[in-house]
Amino acid sequence: MLNAFTAGLLLITISELGDKTFFISVILSTRYPRRPVFLGAVSALIAMTVISVMLGSAIAFLPKRYVDYAEIIMFIVFGIKLIIDAWKMPAHHEREIIQEAEAEIATKAITLEKNHSPWNIFAESFLLTFIAEWGDRTQIATITLAASNNALGVTLGAITGHTICALIAVMGGKMIAGKISEKTITFIGGILFLIFAAVAVVEMVSG
Repeated sequence: MLNAFTAGLLLITISELGDKTFFISVILSTRYPRRPVFLGAVSALIAMTVISVMLGSAIAFLPKRYVDYAEIIMFIVFGIKLIIDAWKMPAHHEREIIQEAEAEIATKAITLEKNHSPWNIFAESFLLTFIAEWGDRTQIATITLAASNNALGVTLGAITGHTICALIAVMGGKMIAGKISEKTITFIGGILFLIFAAVAVVEMVSG
């Protein structure tokens, strides 16, 4: 369980920091009270984590050998893709991500235009984060981890990682937003995926 927790924590924290959902929380927290923004974002990420772990656990019912191979392939593919993306990425790619986040908020945060109540801020933060996170690399990573690791450990690790990133976003995101290098984070994420692929190979061979 400890290994699953650590894997979930590391993979989610590295992958989520500087992601579009991170900047959605940053932007919302500069416009509205931080507490409902934080609670909405974390609630959405917890819900997404639970769904992802459930999907991964369902896959785990397949023959273990096939699950192990699928896990290794997924980690390798994502790792190589992230490294290639980082290699091709402009130095200030995070500006494009911030613009995407602003566009998401402008087109989907409809109720906030009329009512800035804590509940509406919470609801919009939840919906914007949930929609942006669906199909994201962190969701795929969580599903992959949960398919061959302790489900509770992955869940707790992923939720902890998401909470840390959301807290950074709403508390100091505006201050550090211009200093985050998405290129570097993406490269580190790719290396981390490849490390997990190597670990999975060792565990499969030794097991």
